[in-house]
Amino acid sequence: MAVQRIVIENCAIATVDAGDTEYASGHIVVADNRIESVGAGKAPENLENVVRRIDGTGHLATPGLVNTHHHFYQWITRGLATDHNLFNWLVALYPTWARIDEQMAYSAAQGSLAMMARGGVTTAMDHHYVFPKGSGDLSGAIIRAARETGVRFTLARGSMDRSEKDGGLPPDFAVETLDGALAATEATVDEHHDASFDALTQVAVAPCSPFSVSTELMKQGAELARRKGVRLHTHGSETVEEEQFCKELFGMGPTDYFESTGWLGEDVWMAHCVHMNDSDIAAFARTKTGVAHCPSSNARLAAGIARVPDMLAAGVPVGLGVDGTASNESGELHTELRNALLINRLGAHREAALNARQALRLGTFGGAQVLGRASQIGSLEAGKLADLVLWNLDTLAHASIADPVTALVFGAAAPVSLSLVNGKPVVEDSRLLNVDEDAIARSTRAEAQRLARIAAQA
Repeated sequence: MAVQRIVIENCAIATVDAGDTEYASGHIVVADNRIESVGAGKAPENLENVVRRIDGTGHLATPGLVNTHHHFYQWITRGLATDHNLFNWLVALYPTWARIDEQMAYSAAQGSLAMMARGGVTTAMDHHYVFPKGSGDLSGAIIRAARETGVRFTLARGSMDRSEKDGGLPPDFAVETLDGALAATEATVDEHHDASFDALTQVAVAPCSPFSVSTELMKQGAELARRKGVRLHTHGSETVEEEQFCKELFGMGPTDYFESTGWLGEDVWMAHCVHMNDSDIAAFARTKTGVAHCPSSNARLAAGIARVPDMLAAGVPVGLGVDGTASNESGELHTELRNALLINRLGAHREAALNARQALRLGTFGGAQVLGRASQIGSLEAGKLADLVLWNLDTLAHASIADPVTALVFGAAAPVSLSLVNGKPVVEDSRLLNVDEDAIARSTRAEAQRLARIAAQA
């Protein structure tokens, strides 16, 4: 079958390549699911099999956004425990989360994915770690929702085996056994992980956190991931209370604990990493352990400001994360570009903390690095997969900002005129093409109400 091409012209382009190459007016040629060429001016003439030409006047083209940390199921518990810190928030919500079932997980995943995709996310991930007994095939339901939405997706198959009776926070019936968690995780990898260059679905091994997981599950989880050749993900150094918990329980801080269990390395990424000292950052840099920075969630839960400028300066791979929508109710990653920049400027580096292009890199190439896919996505370069976004900056909200990257990051959330994943349109004119947003809104509202009723009766 002949190669089919899509040609985009007359748009500003931020490639986010190694040299941060940009074009004030340029073109992108997509051939099937790959980027064939990117450059200044018009596309080459006499291209064959052009099935679509797009005039990008007034638009900025960027790589698709890459989300590196999320909890989809929380979509149906938004707006609760709004004035709590992390531990109190978890205690308040675990009894409700422990009642989720397959239909709830599917509906919540639809809502989470739809909100991200319509805002420029082309690669999503979900860290799902709540598997109540008898709840059905939650991993399968989440992956099905991602396939239907049309985005590239990493499922971080989570687990918990430290419940209330063991000094943890989750209810006893909401956790798995050590052997059960490992077996279910391995089965998920075997069934769903695709290691190919253009994979749409991948799986990572992801015990939840030091305070909800046994040391043995951490160690054996790392061994399982490396035996299977997949990545490792967990929460790390999110709050002061977590650091105290680790010191009391393990006699060391979170980073030293992670290193003792095999959880530092270039195949690992951690969510949050707010409370990191110089030696922690040096350890992450030395081992190339990645970080998913979640600025809105960290602010919502009063966790603190992660030292992102210091991490970047040390060479730590850093991407952006929405985090669960029970701690970031908007559920949008493109707003995290702005929030990452603004919140980090409240820290020690002030106005020098991050600039607009660094923020865009966090949300694109940085995320691809963290997910282990930097050779495939995260920048607009010939040979890479055709995951890209065309942002409409020809609006009242952006009209007087001359620099398009500044307009995208500093300005109001820009509408998405076109989003391609694997060379296929997923969003056009700010509407999802593969799923019905209105139907999803109705479904998620109904499932949230059903969950609330079940939790109230428990």
